[in-house]
Amino acid sequence: MKITNVETLFCDAGWRPWIFIKITTDKGLIGYSEITDSNGSPRAIAGCIDDLKPLLLNQDPRPYEKIYWDLYRATRQSPGGIVQKALGGIENALLDLKAKDLGVPVYELFGGPVREKIRTYWSHCGTTRVRAAHHANVKPVRTLGDVAELGREVVEKGYTAFKTNMLVLDPDNPHVFMQGFRRDQGSVDQNIPPKLIDHVVSVIGTFRDAVGPNVDIMLDLNFNFKPEGCIQMAKALEPFNLFWLEVDCYDPDALKTIRNATTIPICSGENLYTARQYRPFLEKQAMSVVMVDIPWNGLAQSKKIADLAEIHEMNVAPHNYYSHLATLIGAHFCAIVPNLRIFEVDVDDVPWREELITAVPQIQDGYLHLPTAPGWGADLNEEVLRAHPWPNPSGSGVVKPLVATHER
Repeated sequence: MKITNVETLFCDAGWRPWIFIKITTDKGLIGYSEITDSNGSPRAIAGCIDDLKPLLLNQDPRPYEKIYWDLYRATRQSPGGIVQKALGGIENALLDLKAKDLGVPVYELFGGPVREKIRTYWSHCGTTRVRAAHHANVKPVRTLGDVAELGREVVEKGYTAFKTNMLVLDPDNPHVFMQGFRRDQGSVDQNIPPKLIDHVVSVIGTFRDAVGPNVDIMLDLNFNFKPEGCIQMAKALEPFNLFWLEVDCYDPDALKTIRNATTIPICSGENLYTARQYRPFLEKQAMSVVMVDIPWNGLAQSKKIADLAEIHEMNVAPHNYYSHLATLIGAHFCAIVPNLRIFEVDVDDVPWREELITAVPQIQDGYLHLPTAPGWGADLNEEVLRAHPWPNPSGSGVVKPLVATHER
């Protein structure tokens, strides 16, 4: 079996593009993966894949580890970032191909599953309904009453945990506070604006009252504050018994300072790549829960990160804010690691999301049941993908969704 083509596929998913890799072989088998990146670099990833394509053509796709390290050697002067996302996506498409060739799910390539179902949490709960309700065809969140109603919906749908972002329900400008990414919010110094803590405490308090004491709540602070600001926010939220506070930080000592200053567990790592970058964070016990992005790192490399975390007595949680294909890829990771905390899934999304894939992930009572079909358990429906082109001729293109609505 030889690789005959490598393609990057895009579709417009409302407030960001979804990005996929398709590797075709002379045997007629196709391997798919997802490499969605909504923070301004989708074409850069596609360009990197085009640069690597000559190294893949006519290769046997099955020795995925050899191919990964050959590509790593070719790009080692530009580690991480765009290059690693391209490598991770290629690795995942190769895994899909090898498993399909053998007629087994991908998790069987790694010794088989250690669990049959996976606890999930509703991610961007309220976030999507503040910033992009029209894309997801859901009722927008504009008031604390809407927050309470959404909390009750979480319970009714069987979820036992959810994560939200910093929702600011200003009657004149309801928004998700994201100064770490957006030029039109806050400031580059990452200080907390006046009254932001009051806004967040009101939202989290309303959620807690609505869901009761037995539903776990997470809040994502992203890159919005320096450690001082993160600690201020954490102290204000300690009475609500959060499952974790999510913080993005590239310095392990700074992150450990935050962890040591609060009783709330700290989750971090979604923007780190390969075991090399995780190592100093794990050695310093800088976080309570280790978040790993499986599409960006690649499943095989993510397993190595999870193994390293296990050695340091830490649990992992996949970063997953993408389409259903990425959810299936993440499910295979959850199936093979012993040290899993919980799995992220988005509930609110574009209404045609289920049509984009040949088999939708099965989630019941807050648990995802493992797929059993070969490969990831489903393929892309390319006809549906082509029906939602990106950039969208109607105007939903690069600048607006990438700059104005990025969420992680």
